[in-house]
Amino acid sequence: MSRRTLPFLKKLVPGVRSTMITSRSVTYMPRPGDGAPRAVTLIPGDGVGPLVTGAVEQVMEAMHAPVYFEKYDIHGDMKSVPPEVIESIKKNKVCLKGGLRTPVGGGVSSLNVLLRKELDLYASLVHCFNLKGLPTRHDKVDIVVIRENTEGEYSGLEHEVVPGVVESLKVITKFCSERIAKYAFEYAYLNNRKKVTAVHKANIMKLADGLFLESCREIASKYPSIQYNEMIVDNCSMQLVSKPEQFDVMVTPNLYGNLVANTAAGIAGGTGVMPGGNVGADHAIFEQGASAGNVGNQKLVEQKTANPVALLLSSAMMLRHLQFPSFADRLETAVKRVIAEGKYRTEDLGGGSTSQEVTDAVIANLD
Repeated sequence: MSRRTLPFLKKLVPGVRSTMITSRSVTYMPRPGDGAPRAVTLIPGDGVGPLVTGAVEQVMEAMHAPVYFEKYDIHGDMKSVPPEVIESIKKNKVCLKGGLRTPVGGGVSSLNVLLRKELDLYASLVHCFNLKGLPTRHDKVDIVVIRENTEGEYSGLEHEVVPGVVESLKVITKFCSERIAKYAFEYAYLNNRKKVTAVHKANIMKLADGLFLESCREIASKYPSIQYNEMIVDNCSMQLVSKPEQFDVMVTPNLYGNLVANTAAGIAGGTGVMPGGNVGADHAIFEQGASAGNVGNQKLVEQKTANPVALLLSSAMMLRHLQFPSFADRLETAVKRVIAEGKYRTEDLGGGSTSQEVTDAVIANLD
């Protein structure tokens, strides 16, 4: 086609120019050796974990993705993470994990928290967004919640002062606050995000959350192209459920981030479809973005109806992290097609499909 005919075609067919220009993206040029299969530590976990991690294994095999799994059977009621699991994650740098049930009360520590601390996975990232074909109360939701993962109320420093009086310490440090703020702004910069909102309770916890805000402000000053604002956590909760479209990237201390991420997930379509992960300087663990207690849902286990979408999308995040962008795109596109078509959905999305039926549908939609 000559350039002379393009203006004429543009008049006849609006959008022809943009279609022709954007129909093919610039190619990804791998470095020599980038196609070598990568080992990934796999922790199926408890409850619905084996169902959803099994779905990921099937899809990866169907795509012939350049990853293979080193599987470890650990459970949330263990007193500690076995050393061989830690060694595997340190060696492979990447882990995919189903949920680990955390006992309520008692003296058993959360293995999820122990993993984050042992590997210094200081940043939790949960992406909450509308999916085409999945009706929700709010449109235009596209929120990334970045949560400090190693201190705050999760520091685990509790003791009984006298019988009937328990003291629990919230620890906030400048070092951890600065690095989570830096990660949030770096994420926004690299992903063309326009705004970062710091969530806090500095009106009451003036020293602890005040230090967190001070750190965020210092980092924000180094990114003048990114809008920065602050919001008290209780107001943030109200704004999330009334006007979620105002949020872009949110950076929070530990406990607030857990609450905000689960709320945002519920607004955008539910915890069964929201991906996430935990990352540090050297290692990353990918898992369902927001669990909201569905790990131990025995009904889902017995009926095999757990929703695998969240972990499949988390696996797409993992493939991008491993620099396999084409495989990530194929997986994400297939999952979104299945959601948009609406034929195969688990009960949490208003359907009646099993985990396996959704998995089979995703495989059938792979390019």
